[in-house]
Amino acid sequence: MRLHRLTVTAFGPFGRTQTVDFDALSAAGLFLLHGPTGAGKTSVLDAVCYALYGGVPGARQVPGPSRLRSDHADPDTRTEVVLDLTVGGRRLEVTRQPEQLRPKKRGTGLTTEKAQSWLREYDAVTGTWKALSRSHQEIGEELTQLMGMSREQFCQVVLLPQGDFARFLRAGAEERAKLLGRLFDTRRFAAVEQHLAELRTTAQRRVRDGDERLLALAHRMRQAAGTGRELDGAAFEDLSPGDPGLADAVLEWAALARSAARERRDVTAAAVRAAEDAHTTARRRLEEARERDRLRRRHAAARRRAEALAAGAREHDRDRARLERARAAETVAPVLEARERAEAERRRTALAEERARDRLPADLAQAPAERLADLERATRQELGALDAARHAEERGARLAAELARLERESGEDEELLREAEEWLAGWEATRDAHQRRVDAAVEAASRAEQLARRLDTVRRRLEAARSRDALTAEEAATRAELAAAHERALAAKQDWLDVRARRLDGIAAELAGELRDGEPCMVCGSPDHPVPARPGARHVDRQAEEAALERHRRAEEAHRLIERRLDSLRERLALAGEEAGEASVAELADEVAGLETEHVDARRIAAGAADARAAFERLQREHEVRQAARRDAERRAASRASRREALLAERDGLREQVARARGEAASVAHRADELERRAALLASAAEAVSAAEAAARRLKEADARLADAAWHAGFDTPQAAADARLTDHEQRVLQRRVDDRQAEEAAVAAELADPELADAAALPPVDVDAAEAALDAAVARLNAASAADAEARRRCEELDRLSARALADARALAPQREECDRVTRLAGLAAGTSAENERRMRLESYVLAARLEQVAAAASARLTQMSGGRYTLVHSDARGPGRGRSGLGLHVIDAWTGSERDTATLSGGETFFASLALALGLADVVTEETGGLRLDTLFIDEGFGSLDDQTLDEVLDVLDSLRERDRSVGIVSHVADLRRRIPVQLEVVKGRAGSVIRHRGATPE
Repeated sequence: MRLHRLTVTAFGPFGRTQTVDFDALSAAGLFLLHGPTGAGKTSVLDAVCYALYGGVPGARQVPGPSRLRSDHADPDTRTEVVLDLTVGGRRLEVTRQPEQLRPKKRGTGLTTEKAQSWLREYDAVTGTWKALSRSHQEIGEELTQLMGMSREQFCQVVLLPQGDFARFLRAGAEERAKLLGRLFDTRRFAAVEQHLAELRTTAQRRVRDGDERLLALAHRMRQAAGTGRELDGAAFEDLSPGDPGLADAVLEWAALARSAARERRDVTAAAVRAAEDAHTTARRRLEEARERDRLRRRHAAARRRAEALAAGAREHDRDRARLERARAAETVAPVLEARERAEAERRRTALAEERARDRLPADLAQAPAERLADLERATRQELGALDAARHAEERGARLAAELARLERESGEDEELLREAEEWLAGWEATRDAHQRRVDAAVEAASRAEQLARRLDTVRRRLEAARSRDALTAEEAATRAELAAAHERALAAKQDWLDVRARRLDGIAAELAGELRDGEPCMVCGSPDHPVPARPGARHVDRQAEEAALERHRRAEEAHRLIERRLDSLRERLALAGEEAGEASVAELADEVAGLETEHVDARRIAAGAADARAAFERLQREHEVRQAARRDAERRAASRASRREALLAERDGLREQVARARGEAASVAHRADELERRAALLASAAEAVSAAEAAARRLKEADARLADAAWHAGFDTPQAAADARLTDHEQRVLQRRVDDRQAEEAAVAAELADPELADAAALPPVDVDAAEAALDAAVARLNAASAADAEARRRCEELDRLSARALADARALAPQREECDRVTRLAGLAAGTSAENERRMRLESYVLAARLEQVAAAASARLTQMSGGRYTLVHSDARGPGRGRSGLGLHVIDAWTGSERDTATLSGGETFFASLALALGLADVVTEETGGLRLDTLFIDEGFGSLDDQTLDEVLDVLDSLRERDRSVGIVSHVADLRRRIPVQLEVVKGRAGSVIRHRGATPE
C-alpha cells in the first residue's frame, strides 16, 4: 500500500482545503510531521484512516453528525476527505463526506446532509479515472479486501502508536493477549476453549444427573429394604453427585440389601409353612366336631318327625278315601261334561231359532228349514241378474264426477290465463323499472369507492392541516428560543474572546508569577529576573479563561440543540404543509363532513345492489314461469274439450240400462241391497232352524250315555258322581299331602335305621365353638405369616427391580463418566487450569505466544541495530506469578551483561526504541499474516523526546534503512531536534481561522 495524495476540506482543525502530497514526501524515504500541540498532526492520520475505513481510530470516535466537521469551516463548505493511493496493484481514489449539518437552501436553520462515498480507479491505458461505486458498503468491502486488514490492524501496523507499544512492553499477559488477539484474530481458538468448556459443563451436568438418578434409586432401595442394623450407615450417604466411586458404593450397598432381603424372605416362608400346618390341623378338627354334632341333630330330628307322623294317621286315611272316590268320578266326568255341553248347545240354538223366525215375514214365521232354503236360492238368482246394471250405474257416477272435474279444471285454467295475460301485459314496464334500480345501485357503489378515496385524501389533508397549524405555533416559539440562544452564544463567545485577549495581554505577568530566584526562565533561560512583569488591573488567569470557554461551549451546544430541534420542526412543517396545501382546517373539516354525507348516501344505495339484482332475477324467472303456465293452460283446454264430448256420449247410453234395472227403487244399488238383505235373512233363518233340531237330538243321546256311565262307576245316580268330583287343583293338593306323608314316613324310617346316626347319638356331645375359636386363631397366625412373607417377597422384587435399574444406569453412565473425564481434562488443558498444563497456558495464549515469538524475532533484528548490538528481544513462556497465565512473556537480553530481564525494567529511552522495534516487527508479521500486502507508507507517532543524541541517530538510521525496501516512514513528533535531522517535513500550523499544512524540504506536485 502506497499513499499518493490526501486532500481534506473542513475536516477536524482544518477549516479550508488542505493537501498532503505523499509522493513528494516519500521521495526522501523519511519525513517529519510536526506542529504545536493541538494543531492537527493526528488529524492527518485520522483523515487517512477515515478515507480507507469510514471511521477514525476508536479512541477518537465522537457521536453526532458534526463529529468530524471543523468548527472553523464556512457553513456552506462540505466536509470532505479525498485519498489517492495504490493498493493491491490498483490506483484508487476514495472520497468520503461524513454526515453533517448545513444551512437549508430555502428558509433558515440547518438540515442534516447524509454521508456520501465515491470510489474511482485510474485506467493507465486511457489516462482517465473510472467510477466504481457510490455505496458505503461496497466501498468498505472492496477496500477492506484489498487492504487485507481491519481498521484496528491498520491503526496498529501503519499508524504506529508508540505509547501503545510502550504499555505493551510493561503490560501483563492478559493485556498483551487482548492486543495480539485483535491483531491476529485468534477468536476461533478462544471459541474452541469456550466450546470445550461448554462440552465439559454439559458432560459434567450429564454425569451429575446420572449420579442424582443413582442416588434417588439408592434412597428408593433404602425405603424398599426397610430397617435393619446390617443396612445402617450406607457408604453412598456420604457421597454427592459427581463424586468418584458413587456408582460402586450404590451397587455394593444394593447387593447387601438384596442379600438381607432374601434372608428375611426365607425366614417368613418357613413361618408360613408352619402356620399352614397348624391351620390344616385346626380345620380338620373343626370339621370332625361339626360332623358329629350334625349326626346327633339328625337323629333327634328323625325321632321328632316319627312322633308327628303317628299323631296325623287318622287324617291321612280320610284323604286317601276322598282321593279314591274322586278318581272313580273321573271315569264319569267326560260323559257328564258331554251332556252339559249338549244341554248348553240346545239352549243356544233354540234361542237363535226364535230370533231368526222373529225377523221373517208373518207368512214364513213357522216355515220349515227346507222351505226357507228354497226361497233363499231364488232370491240370490234374482240378485245375480242385477250385477251388470249395478256396474253401469257405478260407471255413470264416475262419468259424472269426471265431467264435474273437467268443468272445475276448465274454470281454474280460465282464471290462470286471465291472471297470466294481466301480468304479462305490464312486463316491459316492470322489467325496465327493476333494471333502472340495479343500474342505480351499481353506479352508487362506484361513486362510493370514489368518494372513499377522496375522503381518505381529504382526511389526511385535514390531519396534516391540524399538524401544520400546531407545528407553525411550535416553530415560531422555537425560532424565538433559537434567537435567544444565538444571542447567548454570541455573548458567551465574545466574553470568551475578551477574556482570552485579556489573558494574552497579561501572559508575561502570568509567566513572571512562576519565576523563582536562581531557576532559569522558561522563555529566555536566564536565572536572573531583574524586572519581572506585573499583572494589570484587567488581567485574568487560566481558570477564568477556561471557565469562559466552557460557558461558550455550553452556549454553542445549547444553540446547536435548538437548531436541530428547529430543523426537525421545519421539516415536519414542510411535509405537513405540502400534504395540507393552502386550505384551512375549517374548510377541510367542512369538506370532510360533506364527503362523509355523500359517502353514507352512496353506500346506502349501493347496499341494495344485491337485493336489486336478486329481485330482477326473480322477476325474470317469474316471467318465464307465467309464459310456461299460459302455454300449458291453453294445451290442457284443447285436450279437455275432446275428452268431455266422449264422456257425455258414454253417459247417455248407460242411463237407459240403469233405468230398466232399478224398477221402483231409487237406484240399482238400492235394489241390489234389498235383495241381498232378503237372501241373508232367509239363509240365517234356515240355518238356525236346522241347528236347533240337531241340538235336541244330541241332548237326548247324552242323557242315555251319562246314566250308563254312572252305574258302571259305582254311583247310584249321575248326581252322586258329580258330587264326588274334585278340581285338578284340589286333586293335586290332596295327592301332594298323601305323597308327602308317605315320603316322610320312608325318610324317617331310613333315618332311624341308619347305624351312623345311632352311633353318633350314643356318643357324648362335642364343643364346636371351641374348635371354631382354635381355627380362627390358626387363620390369624397364617394371615400374619402370609402378609409378612408377601411383604418380604415384595421387598425382594422391588430391590431386584431397582437394583437392575441402578446397574443399567451405572453401565450407561460409565462411558459418559469416561467422556466427562476426557473432556474435563481437555478443557482444563485448553483453559490452562489443569495440573497437567504445567505452564498454565491457554490455547489462545499458546497461539498468541507463537505469534509473539515471530514478532519478537522480527523486532530483535531492528532492536539490535538501534541499541548498537546490545539488546535482543526474546519470547518467554515462563509461568506467571501466583495464578497468572504464562506464554506471553517478553524479555530483553543485554549482551553487555549477559542477563535476561523483563521488558518492564527498561528505561524511558530503552523503552522507546524497544517499542519502536516491536512496532516495526509487528507490522512485518501482521503484513505476512494478512497475505503479504506490501506497506510502503508507515507513520510513527511520538516518543522520540526520550532519546539521547546517539540513540536518536541509531534509531533514525534504522528508520532510514527502510528506504532500502522502497518504503517511506513518517515520524509524528514535536521534538525540535528532529526538525534539524530530517529535512523533509510536513508542518501543521494552527491559527484562529483553522490549521494549515505546509510542505518543507519537498515540493508538492
